[in-house]
Amino acid sequence: MAEENKTPEVQEQEVKSVKASYITEQQTNPEQFLKDFNWHNYEEGIDPIEDDKLEEFEKLVADNFVDTLDDEVVEGTVINITDRDAIIDINAKSEGVVSLNEFRYNPNLQVGDKVEVLIDVREDATGQLVLSHRKARVIKAWDRVNKAHDEATIVNGYVKCRTKGGMIVDVFGIEAFLPGSQIDVKPIRDYDAYVGKTMEFKVVKINHEFKNVVVSHKALIEADIEEQKKEIIGQLEKGQVLEGTVKNITSYGVFVDLGGVDGLIHITDLSWSRINHPNEIVELDQKLNVVILDFDEAKTRIQLGLKQLSKHPWDALDENLKVGDKVKGKVVVIADYGAFIEVAEGVEGLIHVSEMSWSTHLRSAQDFVNVGDEVEAQVLTLDRDDRKMSLGIKQLTPDPWTDITEKYPVGSRHTGVVRNFTNFGVFVELEEGIDGLIYISDLSWTKKIKHPSEFCNVGDKLEVVVLELDVEGRKLSLGHKQTEENPWDKYEDEFAVGSKHTAIIEDMVDKGATIKFNDDVVAFVPSRHLEKEDGTKLGKGDEAEFIIIEFNKEFKRVVASHMSIHKEEEAKIVKQAAKKAQEETSKPTLGDANADLQALKDKMDGKA
Repeated sequence: MAEENKTPEVQEQEVKSVKASYITEQQTNPEQFLKDFNWHNYEEGIDPIEDDKLEEFEKLVADNFVDTLDDEVVEGTVINITDRDAIIDINAKSEGVVSLNEFRYNPNLQVGDKVEVLIDVREDATGQLVLSHRKARVIKAWDRVNKAHDEATIVNGYVKCRTKGGMIVDVFGIEAFLPGSQIDVKPIRDYDAYVGKTMEFKVVKINHEFKNVVVSHKALIEADIEEQKKEIIGQLEKGQVLEGTVKNITSYGVFVDLGGVDGLIHITDLSWSRINHPNEIVELDQKLNVVILDFDEAKTRIQLGLKQLSKHPWDALDENLKVGDKVKGKVVVIADYGAFIEVAEGVEGLIHVSEMSWSTHLRSAQDFVNVGDEVEAQVLTLDRDDRKMSLGIKQLTPDPWTDITEKYPVGSRHTGVVRNFTNFGVFVELEEGIDGLIYISDLSWTKKIKHPSEFCNVGDKLEVVVLELDVEGRKLSLGHKQTEENPWDKYEDEFAVGSKHTAIIEDMVDKGATIKFNDDVVAFVPSRHLEKEDGTKLGKGDEAEFIIIEFNKEFKRVVASHMSIHKEEEAKIVKQAAKKAQEETSKPTLGDANADLQALKDKMDGKA
């Protein structure tokens, strides 16, 4: 019987019955009664209710109302739409409201539609439950994106706009990034053509920390393409000719689309002639026939050739061409060792640098020719089997060594140009192809030269005398000092042993001092021979009279003494030595005279 149908008498009787039960329990088991007594209900003035009634009520609440304490997305029903809000029934104690701004993407929202919402505010100032449809969409969208990534499923996305490096794609309401390299398997030339399109994608990467999603359209078609590649490659044969379309051009070659699979024509297989860049031969989207050179089924790589479709230029070379013939061609490559000349399309010959000039002093090939120059040369060797040819330029001019003995006999004087140095001498060019060497000892009669650069510079003109001529070895030995008289022939008389001269001590050196008579003659004074008449010694800057006690023209050695000037005995010895030196003409050898002079010097030094 419903509560409202009970009479007051019946209700009063039930209350008395309940009270009697409480009283009975209180009297029979007071401790248990106090332990189970609901002090909260007593303080709040709530009448006691049977436990089974409370459990029934709690069950009804759990079965019919959502748990508003959990931040979970729930489904609700639109029960009313106002000018600003949508009233949503989520089976809670009260309805919730969602701003219509969150349904802009769905202008056809109607009463009765099912929508997903999230409890945003449990009670606003008016006690109203506030819901969020936008937040629910975001949460559900991330759930869908994560599921698509984990299960590798295909999703639809709307390409919104271009951005740096790719495109922005709307996937489930989330903005995902589509890299330019992941749009298609082939290079993209016009990104704007994809804006506004709905395409299928695969979620390839999710960064949960920064809420970034990366998608790929290329990944969807790569698997199909790989299978297609294997099928096509399985039907290929070396030497097979196929039609393809130029897909991409790089500095090292050209990629050709063979109808689902790409092949590479290396730059060396584009033309029999040398080219600097493939775009000299082909252009994008050009259709052309290519030949299969090689392929790798495992790596799905195909090597193609274009030049192989035409006859090899060496096979078309004039059959009458032979060694000794003259040819004309264009310089296509220059190396340190020579230059390559294209004498016909695809046919090249090498002119070694040694065949560019009769000069034995080799230089760089760039000193003779430049890329693009038209030159005439003579065929030196010709090997049609190995397709090699060597050429020469110098053979077109007479060999300057043919009449070398007539033009440059030994003893003849000439003017040459300094071309370069070595540690032991100077190379002088007398004419193109005729170089001669001046040894460092033949540069000057008087100067002591450690390196030729101390004496002259590259490009200087020098007077020379031919000293030796080796026609077979094509070598010339030249001398520069021989163009002048040897001044030491004159000095031999001027600074003869026993002659006296006045000079200034120029420098103090180890075991003595040096005095300078002129630009060529510098004499050495032993330390003992610096002694003056009063027993002291000469020092740097002192001027005094000296007597020559030794003169050697061959080694340009001069020794002088001041002490012998004032010591009569030693002066006599010097005079005797001078007289003896004059009589040396009758001696059989110069070595004996040198021995006597050395004995005299030792005696003066106190050694004998």
